[in-house]
Amino acid sequence: MIATEQSTLIDEQEIEEVLARGLNHDATHVREILTKARELHGLDMDDMAALMAVEEPELLEEVFAAARWVKEEIYGNRLVLFAPLYISNRCSNDCAYCGFRTSNPSLKRRWLNQDEIRREVQAIEQQGHKRILMLSGEAYGIDGLKYILDSIQTIYDTKVGRGEIRRVNVNLAAMSVDDFRLLKAAHIGTYQLFQETYHRETYMKMHRGGPKRNYDFHVTAMDRAQQAGIDDVGVGILFGLYDWRFEMLAMMQHIHHLEQEFGVGPHTISVPRIEPAIGSPVAEHPPYQVSDRDFLKIVAIFRLAVPYTGIIMSTREQTELRRQTFQLGVSQISAGSRVDPGGYAEGAANFKRAQFQVGDSRTTDEIIRDVVEMGFIPSFCTACYRLGRTGTDFMDMAKPGEIKYHCTPNALSTFAEYLNDYASPETREAGRRLIKKMFDTMEKGQRLIAEPMVRKVDLGKRDVFV
Repeated sequence: MIATEQSTLIDEQEIEEVLARGLNHDATHVREILTKARELHGLDMDDMAALMAVEEPELLEEVFAAARWVKEEIYGNRLVLFAPLYISNRCSNDCAYCGFRTSNPSLKRRWLNQDEIRREVQAIEQQGHKRILMLSGEAYGIDGLKYILDSIQTIYDTKVGRGEIRRVNVNLAAMSVDDFRLLKAAHIGTYQLFQETYHRETYMKMHRGGPKRNYDFHVTAMDRAQQAGIDDVGVGILFGLYDWRFEMLAMMQHIHHLEQEFGVGPHTISVPRIEPAIGSPVAEHPPYQVSDRDFLKIVAIFRLAVPYTGIIMSTREQTELRRQTFQLGVSQISAGSRVDPGGYAEGAANFKRAQFQVGDSRTTDEIIRDVVEMGFIPSFCTACYRLGRTGTDFMDMAKPGEIKYHCTPNALSTFAEYLNDYASPETREAGRRLIKKMFDTMEKGQRLIAEPMVRKVDLGKRDVFV
């Protein structure tokens, strides 16, 4: 049955029992799990717990190698790019780890009006982005949800030169089914919401006041979104609030619930670690600090456990660590990010208005050039959403690895748009070399689709996709 607001969705006792069993792994068993992972059907909680317990360097490298193989098999060598857009840092919640929390006197509050949002979108479009993740603190003023709906429409309506936003994903507070229906009618892409921590006691300790303090209403938000017809949802954990091993298994319980009730798991998983935030001692000193090595394990194990699901890596992390995660399974990244309202149009980040501190502060063009030099195709594709390849339709193609045969041509055509319209000369040259290399190495049938698409873009056509 669908999880209710008195949720028993997360079984903490089962998680602890699974973690205890996982400590008894040996190399033979781990290799059997990795063989199973290469079948692309995912892993169960016991499999994940065994991989979490791997500490031997040689065996851990085998885990990483399997994750690299699975990522390539499902997604190919592409990385989807997006930009976060914070429209407000006003919030009615008091979350100990967040700079936006209502009790924080150090934060400079700002709530963008529609003209200011329009200027932000224009600045984002001039970076070359086609996909925005819109975020807001949970305080929408006298207009309530209408402010959010109007902001989404403003984003879609704003165009500058060849720039346009083709998909607006949102990260917003848990809602009622009726409000989710309004959000669906606004033509969002993915609805994203982080549980932050699935551990109930820790959740209550970290969420000291406001609507978000209701654990049960929060953890069942994806049920209501699905009931409202939003079949692309994204889940996430803020690593550092509680034991990362517990959090991963709890998320798997959540994912299994969604698959059983609605026939489809999350479209994306986000894996942020706590980063410093103004006025937040918890953010400065996370209670369960996650090491870089364990963070790489998190990415790799998620890729093996849910191979069909996109893994998002934000600019919270430092440049070099981000680069390592691209290899291990990340498929979506933010670039050129500002995490304070108004930061794009004003051309500089303002930490006194920001939710957290950004680790990778490079420009979008610099990140794209680096991605290209690593051999990845930067993709600005939004075709699946606009063609209705969402929910179960997307998963039916993603699970057997067929989605890359659509995604790779679309990635190349949207990358060619970026190179023609926004890239620096250095990035354009590197990008053209990569496109040529892709044509020379891809299967003949795929090349017969992709090459004419790129040619159309070079001749001036835009938004070419299959």
